[in-house]
Amino acid sequence: MKRLMLKTLVAAAAVVATGLLPGVASAQEKTFKFALQNPKGHPLEMGATKFAELVAAKSGGRLKVNVFAGGTLGGDAANVSALQGGTIDFVQLNSGILASQVKAFEVYDLPFLFANAAEADAVVDGPFGQKMHAMLGEKGIVGLAYVELGFRNITNSKKPIKAVDDVAGLKLRVIPNKINIDWVSALGANPTPLAFPEVYAALEQKAIDGQENPLSVILANKLFEVQKHLAVTNHQYNPQSLIMSKKIFDGLSPADQKIIQDAAKEASAYQRKVNRDKSADDLQELRAAGMQVTEFSAAEQAKLREKLKPVVEKHGAALGSTLTDIQAELAKLRK
Repeated sequence: MKRLMLKTLVAAAAVVATGLLPGVASAQEKTFKFALQNPKGHPLEMGATKFAELVAAKSGGRLKVNVFAGGTLGGDAANVSALQGGTIDFVQLNSGILASQVKAFEVYDLPFLFANAAEADAVVDGPFGQKMHAMLGEKGIVGLAYVELGFRNITNSKKPIKAVDDVAGLKLRVIPNKINIDWVSALGANPTPLAFPEVYAALEQKAIDGQENPLSVILANKLFEVQKHLAVTNHQYNPQSLIMSKKIFDGLSPADQKIIQDAAKEASAYQRKVNRDKSADDLQELRAAGMQVTEFSAAEQAKLREKLKPVVEKHGAALGSTLTDIQAELAKLRK
């Protein structure tokens, strides 16, 4: 009997040593890589850092997330590919860029889709946004939460943009996708697709005249050093997706998966608040840094919408039910 008990204890010890005992996998330590394009101090980096802190706190320090900001692990396309392969664990990027994986994500890049941030929150946090993230599963991606980059504006080094027609002739950097190329072309400007880490140098070397981004991006990346003019156009709102490698996610215990999901949700709310609280200050800081700021009149804003309407119609037709579904959600919100 004693020999049998001894053999049982030895066998149990061997199981523990090899990590095969139920529950042992969930107690293992793990370190993750998190890639994003904006630098330290930007609200997106602050959100990523908050996520890392929450994951560590919820796991008792077992799970550690190292944040690689400022495009240090490459551009968005390279990051997504590495995530699918499991060599990067988390990526944060404009949701529209995921159209290269699932075409429906193009809807997030349509000009003037959302009237305000509250509309955007309701849509991306609701059934529509969750359905969109669920589509990524077959591409080896888990959609965890939405954060935000915010509303985009146009800068350039050549002239003030006081009216829609002033955009014509400018060579503008755009996110590399068809919608952004088309809306810049619709304004008579010359679109130049570039990965974000290349933008500052291209502006500095005058390879391009300008670019378009939210105020927080212009400030945090010091684009005011190489851009004189800022036009507050709010022509496009960018929800960002916090995504994870499905390969890595599926290898976690259910308990650790929940830690990751809960931390993402909490970090999402934190990041949006930080970004919105900073918005007014960002504009003042850009003025103080020497940027000449112009804002469109109501008539010019209406003209801008009208000029971009054909782009929305063209790409909207190809999106089919994705566009009609999001429009239905927006119509409910606007009643």
